[in-house]
Amino acid sequence: MITLNDVKNSPQVVNFINQTERAMTALHYTNHGLRHTNLVAERASQIAKGIGLSQREAELASIAGFCHDMGNFMTRTFHHYYAALLFHQIFQHEFEPEEISTVMQAIANHDKEEMNFSHSVSSVLVLADKSDVNRTRVTEKDINKIKLDIHDKVNYATTESNLKIDKTKKRITLTLKIDTNFCPIMEYFEIFTERMVFCRKAAEFLGYEFGLVINKFRLL
Repeated sequence: MITLNDVKNSPQVVNFINQTERAMTALHYTNHGLRHTNLVAERASQIAKGIGLSQREAELASIAGFCHDMGNFMTRTFHHYYAALLFHQIFQHEFEPEEISTVMQAIANHDKEEMNFSHSVSSVLVLADKSDVNRTRVTEKDINKIKLDIHDKVNYATTESNLKIDKTKKRITLTLKIDTNFCPIMEYFEIFTERMVFCRKAAEFLGYEFGLVINKFRLL
């Protein structure tokens, strides 16, 4: 049975992720390399276990989290589809059909406008991926250039980011600490409103409400 560690030890997967990091850096995007994929994998496992999914579902969610962005080195526009196909190409003989289709669907579904859910693993991946906003995602080192790019600016201003699960109240809450001297909170919503809508839809599929707390103020 393939585990997350097996996937992390795949030379092809690691190469695709490293190639993606180089491609995204060239495009002046925030980190989509091993820093991001490791965090999403860990957060997906945390969410899955926190809401009571099975151990295997948590493993599949973390595997999808680790591999979800590895198609970016081929194209940003269709990276989610390419990542799903690359995953199948690498692991088609090592997973049961049901499991590989579950992971492929989660990867393909994580970044498209007509996002719909039919499996918990897909919902978990969306929450894990779209909640990753943090200073450590910024690859640009020049503070003046960071201020000129709203995505870099918002991420750099976010000094703390945590996702909390309240199983009793059926609520999943993203808690952020944003340096408002560097970036007004309104700019967060300018670029991340769609992500928060995706998170809300994902949480609802799991039977939860999605909440957003910024600087100790509950906004959702």
